[in-house]
Amino acid sequence: MTDDTNPLLQPSTLPYGLPDYSRIRPEHYLPAFRTAFEEHRSEISRITMVRSMPTFENTIEALERSGALLDRVSHAFYTVSSADATPEIQAIDEELAPLMAAHQDAVTLDGALYWRVQQVHAQLADLDLDAEQRYLVERHHREMTHAGAALDDEAKAHLTLLNQQLSTLSTTFERNLLNDTNDLAVVFDSPEELAGLGTGELSAAARAAQERGLDGRYLVTLPLFTGHPYLAQLSDRESRRRIMQASRSRASRGNANDNRAVLADIVRLRAERAALLGYPSHAAYVTADETAGTPEAVERMLRRLAAPAARNAAVEKAALQEIVDEVEAEPFTVEAHDWAFYTEKVRAARYDIDTAALRPWFEAERVLQDGVFSAATRLYGITFSERHDLVAYHPGARVFEVSNADGSALGLYVLDLYTRDSKRGGAWMNPIVSQSRLRGTAPVVVNNLNVAQPGDGEPTLLTLDEVTTLFHEFGHALHGLFAVVTYPHFSGTNVFRDFVEFPSQVNEMWILWPEVLDDYARHHVTGEPLDPAIVERLRATETFDQGHATSEYLAAAWLDQAWHRVGVDAEPGDVAAFEAAALSDIGLDEPAVPTRYSSAYFAHVFSGGYSAGYYSYIWSEVLDADTVEWFRENGGLTRENGDRFRERLLGVGGSKDPLEAYRDFRGRDAEIEPLLKRRGLDA
Repeated sequence: MTDDTNPLLQPSTLPYGLPDYSRIRPEHYLPAFRTAFEEHRSEISRITMVRSMPTFENTIEALERSGALLDRVSHAFYTVSSADATPEIQAIDEELAPLMAAHQDAVTLDGALYWRVQQVHAQLADLDLDAEQRYLVERHHREMTHAGAALDDEAKAHLTLLNQQLSTLSTTFERNLLNDTNDLAVVFDSPEELAGLGTGELSAAARAAQERGLDGRYLVTLPLFTGHPYLAQLSDRESRRRIMQASRSRASRGNANDNRAVLADIVRLRAERAALLGYPSHAAYVTADETAGTPEAVERMLRRLAAPAARNAAVEKAALQEIVDEVEAEPFTVEAHDWAFYTEKVRAARYDIDTAALRPWFEAERVLQDGVFSAATRLYGITFSERHDLVAYHPGARVFEVSNADGSALGLYVLDLYTRDSKRGGAWMNPIVSQSRLRGTAPVVVNNLNVAQPGDGEPTLLTLDEVTTLFHEFGHALHGLFAVVTYPHFSGTNVFRDFVEFPSQVNEMWILWPEVLDDYARHHVTGEPLDPAIVERLRATETFDQGHATSEYLAAAWLDQAWHRVGVDAEPGDVAAFEAAALSDIGLDEPAVPTRYSSAYFAHVFSGGYSAGYYSYIWSEVLDADTVEWFRENGGLTRENGDRFRERLLGVGGSKDPLEAYRDFRGRDAEIEPLLKRRGLDA
């Protein structure tokens, strides 16, 4: 293989620079990375070897121009490694992890480069720069300092070793979780064991079993979080128990995929790295460069919410127990695997709503076209056309071209809806190409979900939760599509971690907005709209079961903080005992309401980018709830409102302090009262 024959090393000829995945093979990735590493190092050397004094142009802008090939190869590979991680791709990922960490450190910790950045930063007040350029200087200086560029050579060498070890461990954690999640998919022998599921869900379970050679049986795959959407429908208590038990035992069974020792090593090394960088804990290190500022600020918010959430969850549990005692011939104490099923019975009794029965109104293609896309068209004027001529990284991923209201090209949107064994759990957005005026690139973004795929000819009917997830992830996609910046450092969703969830949460508001809902919530056979009375009852249930939902989320957020507030000399000990003590400390240790993610399968924080940052969902929701109030006060779904939100928040990407951008949009800082009201925590 030569550079001329490796498609990753040649600029793509496809629209918007979409990688030509039809030509890319696994054996292309590592050679492409090695070439990209070498090219990037050469570019950095040319910056540091300049004899003239540092300027914005010869240092900061040159730094932004560097690494274009590495970005292109990285985006192409990591899109595949998360969404289609075949054993071959997993092996490449493991070999690549320490190489990538070492390269990133070689750039970030480069003493000569840091000196030049320092010099530009020192003269910032006297430079004739625009607002984005000034903020770029500040961020490069802050991020390099934060990463350890000011350390001496011995400390840098130690830091580089720690980063490489952590990178390898995170990759191992994700591989173990994916493998054990696949291994623990629950096999059922008969449809009677899955009584309560609809024909589409049974079809999906039969298809999943058939794909594993289990003809005539039914396979229920596991989502990333602790529970499962089917728990709300399955009438067989033993089936519910089996699914919940499988979910909660992932990566902690003492087999080759056990993550407990892996996560303990991650916690220890992160604490050691934080101490090396001058911080008492990893949580202190992370939050120092987020909007929260300190782990104490995070703790204050979590504790403020935990007590009322636990109180509400206790009330909800009592209501469930009443139902069990009333309807079951042999009553039992409500357990975690019972919660969703009996919650639906309480919901039906109080509000006359069966959420499972709503699935025929949420056919996936209609939700996408007449819900997600249509709301974006009404709000921002953008339109979508499917590009059947463009091939993404997997046959199941669809490509859409996105255009502005004036017909001008905006970018590409890729949707990969269905679950498969090679895809990691959960749902996410990532860029395949990032927008930058400097590099002349337009955005290509992808949304991944894990919806069970029914058999051929069967419609894909979504749950209300899956509808919410699609709207949520599309909010991230809009952020990636709309950000218009000069410098790639600020492209798309490159914002503070505890701000990044804000735009996606805002996009959820349109799900029950009347003119949006009326278009997409149509019966997939009859075309009948969802009964307005049901819609009103859905709106009335906004705070229903929020004690449980908030408690399980806060438990995970606190667990993340607890692990990452461990100091370098501490010994956390047994994982289960540590979890129990942490949850007891914050009063969220109700067995019937388990944490949304237990440590061994908490991918967000041990193999993703949310370490000491899982709190960011609720932190961002303060802004989200306040923004929803603004839209309601100003006429809702209008182009004027959409244009303001796009221009002042989504459009700036990371090129502006996020709280300053929020004040520019809202006219003031966010207030927490709308969030408390939304979650029923204001009593």
